Amino acid sequence: MTPPAAPKYLDAGEGALVVEFGREVDPAVNARVMALDAALAAEAPAGLVELVPTYRSLMVHYDPLVLPRAALIARIARLMDGLRAATKPRARWVLPVCYDGDCGEDVAAIAEWAKLTPEQVIALHSGAIYRVYMYGFAPGWCYLGGLPKELGISRRAAPRPPIPPNTIIIAGGLSLVATNSMPTGWWLIGRTAERMMRLDRDPAFLAEPGDELRFARVDRATFDRLDARAAAGVTVSYREPAS
Repeated sequence: MTPPAAPKYLDAGEGALVVEFGREVDPAVNARVMALDAALAAEAPAGLVELVPTYRSLMVHYDPLVLPRAALIARIARLMDGLRAATKPRARWVLPVCYDGDCGEDVAAIAEWAKLTPEQVIALHSGAIYRVYMYGFAPGWCYLGGLPKELGISRRAAPRPPIPPNTIIIAGGLSLVATNSMPTGWWLIGRTAERMMRLDRDPAFLAEPGDELRFARVDRATFDRLDARAAAGVTVSYREPAS
């Protein structure tokens, strides 16, 4: 087996270092990101401010007056020597999703692009197992890898008006849960009753990067009932054994 490439160290201003592990959206690359994130958090040096994991890199915010760049890189290199990336996800979350009507507003357009029926589009999307790669762009927006290649539609030519909270959107070979209402150039394929982020919950984020996630299809009446429960603070998703 070819050993993984050494990470690259890229400066992001005077107080942040990006440790880049690769150029692809790949579970093995992301596993190394998460392993370093955990290792640095467990042995946090003075001057470490915040760790921000992404698909393929870890941004390390630090105070250069307390933790010089060279010392930080030396600490990371030492941790890398014994780094063991997790090969299995810690959890798999099952989220209820409605694909019907305005919940899946773009299902027909996606089906036309993919030369599939709407039911085939829904079956592909709900039948996949996704990896939670990161939260980003806006609070609670959960980015997922594992979208079936048949649904790899590009982004829209122009952004659309703000979408409903908790919409499931796809574009560019990725899927994500959009927690709050914002304009987007992605395609609306469904809507979950679950809240991926709730400030009154500990932890605030439902799933962690590195977890698995899948969608369980529900009809509109069931969605409305679950959405009301979620609005009252109830967690309407559940965990099952991960692969």
